[in-house]
Amino acid sequence: MAASLQRIGIVICRTFPVILQRTIQTQRIGHWKLTSSVAPVLRLNFRALSSSSASSSSSADDTDSAETPSRYSDRPWEYLESEEYIERYGSKPVWSNYRRNHKGAIPPQKTRKTCIRGDKICGNPCPICRDPNIIVHYKNVNLLQQFVSPETGFVYDPTRTGVCMKQQKLLNKAIETARDCGLISAQLPHVDYTKEDYSNTHGAVASTPSPIPLNSGELWYPWYGSIKPDERELARVKRIYKDYLKSDV
Repeated sequence: MAASLQRIGIVICRTFPVILQRTIQTQRIGHWKLTSSVAPVLRLNFRALSSSSASSSSSADDTDSAETPSRYSDRPWEYLESEEYIERYGSKPVWSNYRRNHKGAIPPQKTRKTCIRGDKICGNPCPICRDPNIIVHYKNVNLLQQFVSPETGFVYDPTRTGVCMKQQKLLNKAIETARDCGLISAQLPHVDYTKEDYSNTHGAVASTPSPIPLNSGELWYPWYGSIKPDERELARVKRIYKDYLKSDV
């Protein structure tokens, strides 16, 4: 009797999960049939809303991108004096609040090559690429001075400012042009020198003495007449150039 009860319990335990799973599947199928009639309408409405919002946002971005560069493209230095710039950056440099995205705790030794590749912009563009109103130009002195150390006069390293390598090359070229035009002061090292280094009274810069007068037949070096050539070497040279020696005779 105990063995039969045990067998009945084993059969019930094996069949009950299968029955429960079938009931759950039937409930899901019924729920899906009810919602399938409403889902296409919701999808169409969502697509219409997303397309309209995307078109509006794209049109707004296009208008902003079309208007913003045209305002300061001819005179980019006026943007740094505008209220828009002061409200966004204040009195700080454009790179002061910028933080680079990199893996790990140690930043890489170089910044990225460029932030804009064709029509695609990276997720965290550099301080110059993220603002289309900032244009690197040699007459934009207020912008260039933000990337030059006032103590040493050296250009800040891109690992400090976060500027991409493409914009860093444009900055270096614009700063050199501005220094050549006198728009940015160039700090040169001070060198102390004395007039003795550039005078003609120094012993090493004296006038060349006149040559010693020589009589006819006298050699310039007295030891030159005492040198006697080797007879074998002299005979070899005469044998080589005997044709030229006969023609001279």
